[in-house]
Amino acid sequence: MVDGSPWWAPHVYADRRGFLKARGRIGAACRRYFGENRFDEVETACLQVSPGAEVHLKAFSTEMLDASGEKSRLYLHTSPEFACKKLLAAGERRIFTFARAFRNGERSALHHPEFTMLEWYRAEEPYRAIMDDCLALARAAAGAAGAEALAWRGRTADPFAEPEYLTVAEAFERHAGVDLLGAPGDAGALAADCLRLGIRVAADDDWSDLFSKILSDRIEPVLGQGRLTFLTEYPAREAALARLKPGDSRVAERFELYACGVELANGFGELVDPDEQRRRFHADMQEKQRRYGETFPVDEDFIAALAHMPEASGVALGFDRLVMLAAGAERIEQVLWTPVASKGAA
Repeated sequence: MVDGSPWWAPHVYADRRGFLKARGRIGAACRRYFGENRFDEVETACLQVSPGAEVHLKAFSTEMLDASGEKSRLYLHTSPEFACKKLLAAGERRIFTFARAFRNGERSALHHPEFTMLEWYRAEEPYRAIMDDCLALARAAAGAAGAEALAWRGRTADPFAEPEYLTVAEAFERHAGVDLLGAPGDAGALAADCLRLGIRVAADDDWSDLFSKILSDRIEPVLGQGRLTFLTEYPAREAALARLKPGDSRVAERFELYACGVELANGFGELVDPDEQRRRFHADMQEKQRRYGETFPVDEDFIAALAHMPEASGVALGFDRLVMLAAGAERIEQVLWTPVASKGAA
């Protein structure tokens, strides 16, 4: 916080209060949009059997005691995704949630250990409909904040302008001169591209590491400049929980939304094949074990629910980041009512 004072110090809080009031208006505008489009707001438990399945995420864990005093491990979720998809399996069709999410080891201008994830799903609707939702919410947020454009660190993006739709392959070709799909999975070719671009390559970098380095160094900083950018059709290796694109198995139905070089949302045409999802989970956890010496458990209840889940599209949007860019804040703590302490008890 400013000059080392706590967030509740009156002079610090006074500087933040305008952002916090804007946060309330933006949240109300988002809820109004979902209400007008016949979504139901849901609440998901933060404590879960598995916090997620992403290789690089670190989670908070705790112990639960049953009535007899027996202990079992639970995690604070990194996203409400598993729980929301179980609700789709149960029969819900359009849902949204403002979920508190938790990610350990993340604190920067754009990251916080506890944050708000705005996540929503449409059953039996294409993922382009989710992109349209994102655009409408960005416009609603700007309107609620009284802003003509989203802004961060001297960059602006007009949410009312026609957005840019760019595939990942097009972005790599345009901004880095890389033919991403010409030799899919060829780590040697991608390493050579990194060296040509002046990007450091480590001896143990695999294809996904190299992909991420080029994405973060050359692609992301130029996205969402002047207008919003939807970066679409991620390579199959980066599909996460998305299904592969019908007719082109090299890419997945996955997109990310950018404004001012900042990732705001990550959306999927959802994978509903339990066998394929289990395979991906096990592959990701093997990689997590190799890199970090730990794994997360597979949520078997989630795998079982996938067999009953309808075709769907869904997206996770960083609500705090949306507020930041709409209200003109520089750091995420400025838009959080009560930021997490920088250190816990010894």
